[in-house]
Amino acid sequence: MSLLSDLLNWFSRPMPGANNPDVSMPFQLPFQEWIDDTKVPGLAITVLHSGEKVFQKGYGWADIEGRKPVDPQKTIFRIASASKPIASMALAKMVMAGQIDLDKSFYNYVPYFTKKQSDFTIRQLATHTAGIRGYRGKEYALNKPYTIKDSLELFQEDPLLFSPGTGYLYNSFGWVLISLAMEEVSGESFSGYVQKEILNPLGMNNTLVEVPGEMPEGKAVPYTRFNSGFRPAVPVDNRYKLAGGGYLSTTEDLVKLGTAVLENSLVSPEVMKEFLTPQKINGYSTHYGLGWQVSVDKSGRPYIGHVGNGVGGYSNFFVYPDDEVVISLLINCTDPKVQPLLDDLVLPPVLNQLSQR
Repeated sequence: MSLLSDLLNWFSRPMPGANNPDVSMPFQLPFQEWIDDTKVPGLAITVLHSGEKVFQKGYGWADIEGRKPVDPQKTIFRIASASKPIASMALAKMVMAGQIDLDKSFYNYVPYFTKKQSDFTIRQLATHTAGIRGYRGKEYALNKPYTIKDSLELFQEDPLLFSPGTGYLYNSFGWVLISLAMEEVSGESFSGYVQKEILNPLGMNNTLVEVPGEMPEGKAVPYTRFNSGFRPAVPVDNRYKLAGGGYLSTTEDLVKLGTAVLENSLVSPEVMKEFLTPQKINGYSTHYGLGWQVSVDKSGRPYIGHVGNGVGGYSNFFVYPDDEVVISLLINCTDPKVQPLLDDLVLPPVLNQLSQR
């Protein structure tokens, strides 16, 4: 049986264990060195194994100037594209309720979007196979108070980059369109629907919409690294792209989402399998489902989750179903260039050690 089949079949299994806080695992992690070497300003990590919290720690500063240290339970970070799994779970709830059909035309839900040379579906938007373009120029760091609907002016007149279903291009505008369709179907704001259907049931109380000018208690200052050190990142307004990369959260909250996936507590196993099936283009896997990266790590372990990189925030959110491990790691800095180190020096030793428990 393939690794993908093993991964998908796992979701019909019950999950043992209870959430018993135990942060005693003696992982040898390089994070304090990263702080000392000014690779990152601040970092938080939480690790669950079989439902138990086995490691949780904060490093460095949530606010360098104010000398506020990172608290792994309470410090709130920009999570960038780790927002997509949150939005994906909300979309899955609508699919379960029969409110959205993944294979219906997007125009069934948003008929006023400018017509393209080809039709495309909700599934194609969610899997980055619809041909929608990515950011251009300053759009990555946009600071305009767009609503989701208003933001269509950024890209709705642009042609598709390829015929839907024939290519793959990762982007966040596709999830902007999905969130708009969800608003049209539900008759309520996307953020309100997610709050009601995902965040409240899971107790994700520190997962928030970032409102420019507001500084919720515990929010980390977003930084960008320069040769001279860290500076506060440029101001941005991410509310229009909440589904694709706009949420704030904590490592404590994100592991709750991972646990919900393992336990099938929000979405049925049947629907979850559909969302965790990577698409194929010309016979090759995209390693991406519907809002979830679906792949294997360098050691061959199947995982689902997402990496996120945004202005002033970087995230790793991974669920390893075979190992019953959930890892959430957040950094308050625009791309700190540490992903190869995480892939080689952090994640494998953690998983190897947990497999020997």
